[in-house]
Amino acid sequence: MWVADKWKDYEVLDATGGEKLERWGDYILVRPDPQVIWDTGRRAPEWKQANGHYHRSSKGGGSWEMNGLPEEWSIAYQGEGGDLQFRLKPFAFKHTGVFPEQAVNWDWCAGRIQKWQEKNPDSEPFRVLNLFAYTGGATVSAALAGAHVTHVDASKGMVGWAKENALASDVPTERTRWLVDDCKKFVEREIRRGNSYEGIIMDPPSYGRGPKGEIWKIEECVFELITLAGKLLSEKAVFFLINSYTTGLQPAVLTYMLGEAIVAGRGGIVESDEIGLPVRKNGLVLPCGASGRWMNV
Repeated sequence: MWVADKWKDYEVLDATGGEKLERWGDYILVRPDPQVIWDTGRRAPEWKQANGHYHRSSKGGGSWEMNGLPEEWSIAYQGEGGDLQFRLKPFAFKHTGVFPEQAVNWDWCAGRIQKWQEKNPDSEPFRVLNLFAYTGGATVSAALAGAHVTHVDASKGMVGWAKENALASDVPTERTRWLVDDCKKFVEREIRRGNSYEGIIMDPPSYGRGPKGEIWKIEECVFELITLAGKLLSEKAVFFLINSYTTGLQPAVLTYMLGEAIVAGRGGIVESDEIGLPVRKNGLVLPCGASGRWMNV
């Protein structure tokens, strides 16, 4: 498992009974987690000190119970690319605006960007395409590492939020391009334009809609999009990263798709594994999805 264990402003304090206890900077949150099917008791004192507790509803969705949690606050992450700053707020669907387990992928991509630049000091900037880019954790990290990042998401609000994270992280404005667009349609247009990238990051949701109502179902659409996006890899391409929070897309499935869509045509190797977060109370690592990584060797 690839573990995001370098955080200072975030940690999973405990996990039991279908919920995880987390520290986000100065605030303690309790949120549901379907992976936490064990019940070992709530011995950590912070369970009684939560500033925010998200309760699921039997009718679907849920709501926050607040106890001193502000409408917005910020945390930082010192990564391979630099000092990342993130704005947070409690969403109606339990999220905060950051998936902290992805830090292990931010660092992996940043490290490869930096190595490429060391070997190609006189080349054009390393180009990264970030699809389903959400609030821009990967975008900010890659840009601080020296890449030029094209950030694509169907939500205007999420793109605006990502811009704020980039501004707070002192990302040079010339290193980012922000687009509100349907990811598949954008990739198809980029292919027709003849554009290419040295790195591609893809974090598709299980289900979603594009800005014009386009429907996305990951099981039906993801392999086609991987295949299309693979055509945008340049001759000097370094990596292709795909993340999955969908139960059916296990690491072996990601390996197979990347192998068929990319390795079969251009070589390289693929590694896939679960990603996770360490739990302070019991020393376990909480599984948080899976990632597949193609690398040009």
